[in-house]
Amino acid sequence: MIAVIRIHGEVKIRQVIVDTLNRLNLKKKYTCVVFEKPNAIEMGMIEKVKDFVAYGEIDKDTYKKLVEARGKQGTKFFRLHPPRGGIDSKKHFGVDKGVLGNNGNEISKLLLRML
Repeated sequence: MIAVIRIHGEVKIRQVIVDTLNRLNLKKKYTCVVFEKPNAIEMGMIEKVKDFVAYGEIDKDTYKKLVEARGKQGTKFFRLHPPRGGIDSKKHFGVDKGVLGNNGNEISKLLLRML
């Protein structure tokens, strides 16, 4: 499963990126969408908006906690709190240890701070 969390707001974003975020159902800041098995089109959209979202693979335990805390059974869309302890940096994950982009398995830690 892949979780995608919108980190960036809507100020100074090109309309093409806003449309892609809306298609991913990430319309507001700190919303999360979970894809069970993303297809090539969904992965392409995620790669297109990687400068504005944090994403990575989550395990079933994290998904279960997410559903218990913030959602209904069977839902794939969640509204989250801002992360407790703040965001270290909005720079890319590989560069200066930010949260944007592909976080791999580290996305679970961010999700648990936002519940």
